[in-house]
Amino acid sequence: MVGKGAKAMLSLSSKSGVVPTTLVSSPQLMASIPQPRMVLCPVRPPRRTRTSNEATGATRSSAFMFPYFIMLIFCGIPLFFMELSFGQFASQGCLGVWRISPMFKGVGYGMMVVSTYIGIYYNVVICIAFYYFFSSMTPVLPWAYCSNPWNSPDCAGVLDASNITNGSRPPALPGNLSHALNHTLQRTSPSEEYWRLYVLKLSDDIGNFGEVRLPLLGCLGVSWVVVFLCLIRGVKSSGKVVYFTATFPYVVLTILFIRGVTLEGAFTGIMYYLTPQWDKILEAKVWGDAASQIFYSLGCAWGGLITMASYNKFHNNCYRDSVIISITNCATSVYAGFVIFSILGFMASHLGVDVSRVADHGPGLAFVAYPEALTLLPISPLWSLLFFFMLILLGLGTQFCLLETLVTAIVDEVGNEWILQKKTYVTLGVAVAGFLLGIPLTSQAGIYWLLLMDNYAASFSLVVISCIMCVSIMYIYGHHNYFQDIQMMLGFPPPLFFQICWRFVSPAIIFFILIFTVIQYQPITYNHYQYPGWAVAIGFLMALSSVICIPLYALYQLCRTDGDTLLQRLKNATKPSRDWGPALLEHRTGRYALTIPPSPEDGLEVQPLHPDKAQIPTVGSNGSSRLQDSRI
Repeated sequence: MVGKGAKAMLSLSSKSGVVPTTLVSSPQLMASIPQPRMVLCPVRPPRRTRTSNEATGATRSSAFMFPYFIMLIFCGIPLFFMELSFGQFASQGCLGVWRISPMFKGVGYGMMVVSTYIGIYYNVVICIAFYYFFSSMTPVLPWAYCSNPWNSPDCAGVLDASNITNGSRPPALPGNLSHALNHTLQRTSPSEEYWRLYVLKLSDDIGNFGEVRLPLLGCLGVSWVVVFLCLIRGVKSSGKVVYFTATFPYVVLTILFIRGVTLEGAFTGIMYYLTPQWDKILEAKVWGDAASQIFYSLGCAWGGLITMASYNKFHNNCYRDSVIISITNCATSVYAGFVIFSILGFMASHLGVDVSRVADHGPGLAFVAYPEALTLLPISPLWSLLFFFMLILLGLGTQFCLLETLVTAIVDEVGNEWILQKKTYVTLGVAVAGFLLGIPLTSQAGIYWLLLMDNYAASFSLVVISCIMCVSIMYIYGHHNYFQDIQMMLGFPPPLFFQICWRFVSPAIIFFILIFTVIQYQPITYNHYQYPGWAVAIGFLMALSSVICIPLYALYQLCRTDGDTLLQRLKNATKPSRDWGPALLEHRTGRYALTIPPSPEDGLEVQPLHPDKAQIPTVGSNGSSRLQDSRI
């Protein structure tokens, strides 16, 4: 099985879910935790509505599971299979595959734009995880008490108040403190102040950048260096690294799960996690959030699935892979939910408040609520190190896919011998550009911009891109043609369920979700901060920048296509290129078979594969030489 797509390590903006997400070949759990943004089955729960009412988001989490499973079955798995088969059949990245219908190549450019935005801000999330990981290398976690220089008079730390050692349950709390803890919306915890006043030194407005936080800038440099070194040899190196980044998080999750379920109050948290809120099922917002989570969790429409599948062997059973990976992704998210809510239940029991009061939203899930819960455990620095190390691994797995998507698209598109040999320099250039563009996100206003990008840069544009991709393949290229391509590649046509979903169900669901999402749109907020109109306008421009690639490239293709009439040009621009089909000549059979050798005059050029995809001569057991696709 090959790479997966990008998923979200911290569902920075999930709003209706409650747990992290992951993807099987390179599992990535989202490191966010509860509240309204981590979704149960994972994905990046709803991002658009960030209200200050934490309980509202929390009540959605359990209602989210049913819509999530429906979206997974009728949209997630079918689209996942489509993208894997698409990339594997052509052995090309998100741009090269559009030889299937050149007029729609703008879809590939849109995917690149989305991956660029996510790659920029996603590594900032990883750098913050690095910062917390390094900060955990101390006998006492710096966010455990209110006795630090950056703490305000309003700070109310449980450990401070009860004079206890790490991990022991405090005796009865003083009346005034108990009252404060029962109103967590008004309480300022040491972990929150550490996040807001020390790590971020948060400014009061998105336009007030203040200073660049040098510790975060240094961690950003570290994260980009790590990503580059792991991709220095392309998928050959990243494929080996992913074995570790994809499996070790399961070890950490299991350790945290065993510890969590043995804590007092864990059962209360788990029951809160599993109890459905059926009154929320009819809210269109919940369904829109489920769709958003699916796309984010499985990596649909980012270009990563197509790119990584292009390195598969031509006859690899990507149908089996898509089903296994999608189900494993969901199961891992559900498992992560038990881990998260067991500890949140313990924290709620410790503070004497409801579980919904403990949960936070936004980045606070990973960098405020959960770190605070860890301070209540024995040997809290150890658990903190494990938790943030897991987040780093999950984030790196996703970042590998994002960067490889961009690099592969550039290399495949240029396609000359020089760039094939100098792919390492292309990777370095993309990494340096990503680092420079991420610097503003390490400023005092950086978190505002990060959330703005998270909410708009890769939100509704993902569903638009997926819908157009589905329609172009099924109705422009033709569903009969595509089903025959899959049969030639896998030896059997796609199951009837997938045929129906690709042609009717998935596009219809995506379209209606998009309509309801627009109708129920709510402006972005961060805690009590309301984003100004100009910032929201920038957010919409980011969202449109990927979608606008589709009509702009279509117009460009129409203008350069031969034809006496507009209808003729339209027909010529949408029919497959003469070099569409399997990249290797040995696989060009049936209707793709070449009856005569191609020559420069007939215009048929099968673009050379990049070294990682090229044929590798091997020697069989009988000493004979044979050709074999390179396999990652």
